[in-house]
Amino acid sequence: MSVTVDKQVVPPGSGDYLEAAWALKEHIREHEGLLKQRRGFFANAYRRAAVHCFLGGGDDELVGFAAARSDGYILFLAVAPDYRGENFGEQLVASVAADAGKASCHARMTNENAIGFYRNLGFTVEREIEDYYEDGTGAYYLRLGDHDRIRDRISELLRGGR
Repeated sequence: MSVTVDKQVVPPGSGDYLEAAWALKEHIREHEGLLKQRRGFFANAYRRAAVHCFLGGGDDELVGFAAARSDGYILFLAVAPDYRGENFGEQLVASVAADAGKASCHARMTNENAIGFYRNLGFTVEREIEDYYEDGTGAYYLRLGDHDRIRDRISELLRGGR
């Protein structure tokens, strides 16, 4: 669904768009079985992070968001299903990496879509962590690779390249 969107960064300490982010996260959890955080954990992490958002549509619908720490660690990344495939996720990651100069995250070992997404952006698996999530599922710790390529890749993604 092609739509005009506005990018915004919500600074740490703010709860702007928290309810919309929670609703999007819960929609994804219900339909895809991912993003299974508890509300208190999610809200606390959200408020402590810089949250890169895309807002679109006539009512400023939350199209996607990436909540990240100042060191570039991505706590949450979500794009509404209707808006996937339009480069929003890539641009959110690029925005985080541009601010921090690097990016990293954890992804469920069973989440092949996320792992493929991050690898396509140039992330590499740094290590495997057994029993990382509450349900006992393991995770990969991924990091955006080769620092010499990061600036070029970020610029490309922010320009809308794939």
